[in-house]
Amino acid sequence: MSNDTRGSEPESRTPETGEPGEPGTVDIAKQPAEPEEPEERRSPALIATAIALPVALVAGVLVMGVLANRHPAREPLVLGAVQAPAATGPQCSALLPALPDKLGDYTTSELVQPAPAGAKAWQPADGGDAIVLRCGLDRPLEFNRASPLQVVNNVNWFDVRDQTSGAASGTYWAVDRGTYIALTMPDNAGPTPLQEISDAITKAIPQQPLDPGPLPN
Repeated sequence: MSNDTRGSEPESRTPETGEPGEPGTVDIAKQPAEPEEPEERRSPALIATAIALPVALVAGVLVMGVLANRHPAREPLVLGAVQAPAATGPQCSALLPALPDKLGDYTTSELVQPAPAGAKAWQPADGGDAIVLRCGLDRPLEFNRASPLQVVNNVNWFDVRDQTSGAASGTYWAVDRGTYIALTMPDNAGPTPLQEISDAITKAIPQQPLDPGPLPN
C-alpha cells in the first residue's frame, strides 16, 4: 500500500500576492516601485518676482516720503497788495535774495501770482499762520520820536500791535535801513524768525539814520 501524498500538498503562494507560484520565491523585479515625492520646483522668474516686489514697495514708500517733504500739503498763500513804493528799489532788491528759506519750523511759502513786489512768506508744514515780510513800505504812522525801539542783531525794530483786536500776531518794522521793512508773524513763532531776518537785513542793507515822524499833537 503506497502513501501517495502528492494530491494533499498545499499550494505555495507568494507572500506579497497570495497567488500561486514557486515555493519560497519572491519576484523582486515585479514589486511595485515606491512613488517618489515630487520635488517642488519654482521658476527662477517667480523667485525673482518674489524678491523684487518687497524691494519695489519699500523704494516706493521712500520716494513718496521724499516727495512729501519736498511738496508739503499746503495751499499757495494769497498776499494782498499794499503801498510799497520802494519794493523794487536797490535795498529790497538786495534783501529778497538774501532771505533764508527756513525760519525755525517755517519754510518758504508758494505765493499766488501775481504776488506783490518785495514780499516773501514762510509757513509751517501744515500750512498754519504765516510769517510775512514786506520790503519798501512807507514809514508807519505810529513811528515817531517817542516810539520805543527794540534792537535785534544790529537792527532797530519798532513793534506795532493792535491791542483792541485780540489778534495773536504782531508786526515788527525795521526802521533804520533807508526803506521800511515789515515783518508780521504769529506770537507763537518764537524769537528765531526775528533774529534770522535781522541777520539777513544787516548783511544786505547798510544801516541808515533813524527818521521818525513828529510827535502827535
